[in-house]
Amino acid sequence: MDLQLAGKSVLITGASQGIGLAVARQMAEEGCHVHLAARSRDKLESEVESIRKDFGVKAQAHPTDLTDLANIQALAKACEGVDILVNNAGAVPGGRIDEIDDTHWRAGWELKVFGYINMTREFYAFMKSRGQGVIIHVIGIGGERPDAKYAAGAASNAGLMAFSRALGGKSADDGIRVVAVNPGWIATERMVTILGAKAEKELGDAERWPEFMSGLPFGRAGHPEEVANVVAFLASDRASYVSGTVVTVDGGTVLRDSIF
Repeated sequence: MDLQLAGKSVLITGASQGIGLAVARQMAEEGCHVHLAARSRDKLESEVESIRKDFGVKAQAHPTDLTDLANIQALAKACEGVDILVNNAGAVPGGRIDEIDDTHWRAGWELKVFGYINMTREFYAFMKSRGQGVIIHVIGIGGERPDAKYAAGAASNAGLMAFSRALGGKSADDGIRVVAVNPGWIATERMVTILGAKAEKELGDAERWPEFMSGLPFGRAGHPEEVANVVAFLASDRASYVSGTVVTVDGGTVLRDSIF
């Protein structure tokens, strides 16, 4: 299926690795010109060069800290012409309410919750003035299956799901679609590092981390590219009547009584 994305421009946050980078590469493969934003300058510039070489599209790195509103406003000004915004930056700490102090809880929400909200506020205004645009929030299944051991993440994800639905229900009046994607357990660099340490400690071999995934659907974690494929479709005109929707990409994990 031709997604008819060639020539579109897209900004992806948290794009130096994991799902964000997979989205950037998928959109570039579809012929989009891509803007990659993240904190890591060296990693971003390396990935931008790789994208230019592999897909022959325009690619630009935007090293920045999206917890700072001034940085968000500067990024919006630099990229105000983009057709598609993919909010992906952010990692909220795990732990029970008595295990996460105020500083770490707020730091996680500053990047993911308020980062998404402030990015959306800035780019929505530009898109509204043009009468078109797509905003996609990459969130996570923690908001669908709340767990006390992931209190901050469950609350942040549920809030962003509600935000996406609320905004997407009216954004069509401005010619804008707002949608969200909830990845499940995805084998990103961060997840592999965390589970590798767990495997080293419990199994004596960091390379045995996939064994912890045996209870997941299909007996494995998802691949970042599997999320990126869904994001690309939702960004395209093939999904032109989809707004205010949260699409779960987890193999059916949240529908199981037990995962591990």
